[in-house]
Amino acid sequence: MRTIKLGKSKIQVPTIAVGCMRINKLDKQQAERFVEAALDAEANFFDHADVYGDGACEELFADAIHMNDTIREKIFLQSKCGIRRGVAFDFSRKHILEAVDGSLKRLKTDYLDVLLLHRPDALVEPEEVAEAFDILYCNGKVHNFGVSNQNPMQIQLLQKYVKQPIVANQLQLSITNANMISQGLHVNMLDDPAVNRDGSVLDFCRLNDITIQPWSPFQYGFFEGVFLGNERFPELNAKIDEIAARYGVSNTTITMAWLLRHPARLQPVTGTMNAGRLKDCAKAAEIRLTREEWYEIYLAAGNNLP
Repeated sequence: MRTIKLGKSKIQVPTIAVGCMRINKLDKQQAERFVEAALDAEANFFDHADVYGDGACEELFADAIHMNDTIREKIFLQSKCGIRRGVAFDFSRKHILEAVDGSLKRLKTDYLDVLLLHRPDALVEPEEVAEAFDILYCNGKVHNFGVSNQNPMQIQLLQKYVKQPIVANQLQLSITNANMISQGLHVNMLDDPAVNRDGSVLDFCRLNDITIQPWSPFQYGFFEGVFLGNERFPELNAKIDEIAARYGVSNTTITMAWLLRHPARLQPVTGTMNAGRLKDCAKAAEIRLTREEWYEIYLAAGNNLP
């Protein structure tokens, strides 16, 4: 699979990340087949979080891939921490250190390639985050650090204290949730797409070599459902199907290719637990949509050009 450099890190990673949020919905044999399919597709970057399945997803993944030193050298592991479900966001030094130790134990590994702070914490004390990152980095437990769902000012505040570069920012982005793109097209206008809801995070990340990892690339709204094959989006599905037929691939592949066509060099995070669909996502790395095709899909989703 085509690779990209992850932010300012020293690692080259697949342009598609395999999200493991729902892997606990599979039994062990199904999980083994899924992981094998991912590796066959050269999709060896796996995204986790300590809250996914309350830790069960990390445990099942480690069992499914039969984690050992040889396998560990062939894959990239990313996990996230900072959410205490139903209680609080917690970026305290104590919580970060304990959360990482928990993830490492469940994943049966000595280190994470990437650790992301999971959403913003209103009570974040960046000095504490810096201390935690230093300890984790110096102990070899985490090699690279990033954030999720954070705007430019939040990242800059962290970076004022944190020595390590922020290499990734995981953000919601899809054809139907494309405000971070639309606002750049509707600059200085009074219509709704012109509203800047994220501090121009797309341009900020490009300027600062931070890789954006789009999550829920097939969802509309906030986990309202998948737009592919959805009767609520007839024009969009017709256009995607038309272009998919042109390339001889599935609608899943074209949807992922739409994200990969953006020059920001995105690394979308899949959410499917279907091996066939995952392989269709991976095929997107081989396709480069034309400018006209990209805009046709964008407009078919109900977006407009000024």
